[in-house]
Formats: sequence, C-alpha cells, structure tokens
Amino acid sequence: MTIDLESKIPNNVDLASDRKLQRALEAWQPSFLSWWREMGPDGFQDDEVYLRTAVSVSADGWAHFANVKMPDYRWGIFLAPPARETIGFGDHLGEPAWNEVPGDLRAALRRIVVTQADTEPASVEQQRRLGHSAPSLYDLRNLFQVNVEEGRHLWAMVYLLHKHFGRDGREEAEGLLARRSGDADRPRILGAFNARIDDWLSFFMFTMFTDRDGKYQLAALSESGFAPLARTTRFMLTEEAHHLFVGETGVDRIVRRSAELTRLDPNGDARAQGGIDLPTLQRYLNYWFSLSLDLFGGEVSTNAADFFASGLKGRYRESEQAEHRALEQVVRLETFENGRVAEREVPLRNAMNEQLRDAYVEDCERAVARWNKTLTGSGVGFRLKLPSRRFHRAIGPFAHQPFDPDGRLGSPDDWAAHLDDFLPSESDRSFVRALQRPVHARGQIAHWISPPAKGINGQPFDFEYVRRV
Repeated sequence: MTIDLESKIPNNVDLASDRKLQRALEAWQPSFLSWWREMGPDGFQDDEVYLRTAVSVSADGWAHFANVKMPDYRWGIFLAPPARETIGFGDHLGEPAWNEVPGDLRAALRRIVVTQADTEPASVEQQRRLGHSAPSLYDLRNLFQVNVEEGRHLWAMVYLLHKHFGRDGREEAEGLLARRSGDADRPRILGAFNARIDDWLSFFMFTMFTDRDGKYQLAALSESGFAPLARTTRFMLTEEAHHLFVGETGVDRIVRRSAELTRLDPNGDARAQGGIDLPTLQRYLNYWFSLSLDLFGGEVSTNAADFFASGLKGRYRESEQAEHRALEQVVRLETFENGRVAEREVPLRNAMNEQLRDAYVEDCERAVARWNKTLTGSGVGFRLKLPSRRFHRAIGPFAHQPFDPDGRLGSPDDWAAHLDDFLPSESDRSFVRALQRPVHARGQIAHWISPPAKGINGQPFDFEYVRRV
C-alpha cells in the first residue's frame, strides 16, 4: 500500500500501469486546478499554510505536516487496504466482494458516487471567503486543511468515476466542476450544500453537523460490497475525523466564551459584551442540525432498501450488527397522517436511512452534552439541545409541517410568527458577521471565541500556522 509520491498524481493504485486512466486523470487535473483557483479559498492561494498531507495509508503515521501553498497541495488517490474479501450484508452476504462494477448495479453505484462526490467541492465553495474573517491563524489553518481535504475527497470519487464508469463517469466528473453551491441554475445536488456559510458560527455548525452526516454516509459506504468504494471511503474517514474535530471544538470554544461574556454583563447579555449570545447559538444549532437530518433521506425509502439488499451500502458499523440480511425484522417509525403524529411498522430494510440517522443523532447528543458541561462549568444556567426530528424538515413525513423545536404541532401562522425564535434571523446573521473582524496576527484571537486547548501537531497556539505574503 505504498504511495507513489513522485508521480504527477500521488497514488497507491499503481496508476502508472494504466496509461489510459492516467492520461484521463491528468487531463482532468488542469480543470480541477482551474476550479480551485476560481472557487477555492479566496485571496490566500500564495500563502504558506501548515498542512498535513497523506504519505501512507497505514493506521499510524499516515500524515506529514509542512508549509505548503494550497495550489501546490499533493491531491492524490488513496485506497485503504481491503478490510474483507466477501460482501458483509444483504442478498449477496458471503459472496466475493466486487472489484468491478456489476452490470445490473451500474446506475445505482454511479448515483451513489456522484452524490457523495458532489458534496466535496460544494463545501469548499460555501466556505471560500471565510478566510477574510478568521478569528485566529489557528482557525485559518484549520479552514484551509478542511478545504484541501475536501478537494482530495473529490479526487477519490473522480478516480472511481474514471476507472469504473467509462464515458458516463468522465462526463459526471466534468459535471462536478460545473455545478456551483447556491447557484440558481446549476446548484449542488443536496440542499445543505447550497446553504449560506458566510460567518464562522455557520462554519463550525456545518463541520459539526453536516460533516458529521458525511461521517455516517462514508461509514455506511465503507461496508460496500464494491471493494474500490469501500476502500476509498475508509481512508476518507481518517481525514474526515479532523473536520468533525474542528466543528465540535469550534462550537465548544464559542460556548465557553459566550458563557464568560454572559457572566460579565450585568444583564447577562453576551451581545452587549461583544460576544454571541447563547439563544443565537441555539437558533444556529436548530438550523444546521435540521438541515443535516434531511441529508439522510426519507424515513422510509425503497432506494435505501435496494442499496442494502444489493450490497452497495450497509449500516453504520455493519459488522457489529446481530444479523446482516435484515429480512425478517420490522421497526416502528413515526409518521404524520391526517394531521396527526402516529407510528407504523416498517420492514427494517426500508428504514435503513432512519437506522443511520439514529446513530448520527446519538453522536450529536454526545457533543451537545459536552457543550452543556462547558456551560455548567462556567456557572451559566442556559442549556443547548437538539431540536425534534420533526422540526424544519424538507424531506420525509414531517416535511414542511409547522412543528416547533420541541416537536409540537402548531399552525402555519404560529410557525411564521415564531420563526425568528426558532431559526437565525437576518438580524442574527448580520450581528454575527459584524463581530467577525479578521485576526491574522500570531498568538492573537478574536474577542468572541476562546482559544483552543492545544495547537496542531504539538505546536503551540501562537505558532505561525499561516505565513501571509
């Protein structure tokens, strides 16, 4: 599993032995770099950033840290070692894993790969101007690390498209560079990846909640019976962990500072002290969590059932499940029928999206408990919480229904009247943006956020994480 670091495209897939594929990817590379310069981080392309780069796929020591200009980052193609030689679930349980795309699954697999791939450049586009308001060099570096790794994840998916899907795959790879986040005519495929990220609170909430959806989607795909997809996504998960760290600790640092400023103010108003008040944090949490819930798809899904049955997409930690065919089991799911919340039994295979969403929500609850522990330690009585799964949904049985964050059904008029209590208002967004003046000096940090507990790769907080030119 040695990585060829000397080739034009670093890889551990022996790209040099497939000259046709190598030429195709080298022809795609200038288009990628053109997209990066146009839609990647705005205004920082000539700066040296303390970035980690993959130099192996071993469990230990796979990353190398160095000062790199982002356009010179070694985007490459890395597959983790095979975890198993047989399919671990569904109707093909126990059969040999596929190294080539089965003909009858070609369209479904292409759809899975393209949908996942489309999220990677989308998030870079969403975040491209955040560097101009970074609260510290530490945070600026973390933003850029997330960005270059999303770019590498795009490479990982484009390799699969070029290698296994012929002309269709090459056309899909071009399409990934043609769509634009938030563009009315050429939007990204999934709704959350067209949302605005024009402040750092949104960035931290996105990396906490939306990137965490990515963790669970990648984990389910890492179980795939299509071995190249499983091996690709398994290595992507090693990089994704840092993105989640950035989001969870970033929100925690804001919570900590907001609590401090709340205590300092005679009226308990963090805004009056130049910080982000905790109710505004809750509204941002409501928005990004509910938006991210929709990324799992509908609660009842024949597509999810088909993906599981055919061995393309498993459950989270499928190997730990008691039974891997999911033929006889049923689960009870909430639904909304005739204006009322009800429950009905659903075959487990049709509830695979909800199974994955369950694991995701449990993980999010753990993070919120951590933030509330910070609030407790700060002596502030406010508590953050996840909104109900019924709230602010655009997919599934509760889509576009006027449920409040506690899951109570109201009228459309009630919803409209309390919208600014539930979700960030334009006034909230303007206030948050106004706080975010850039701090690009070593060892300094913006007033509205606490410094991290420690730096990156053993470096101190006041390390020169980004060398400005």
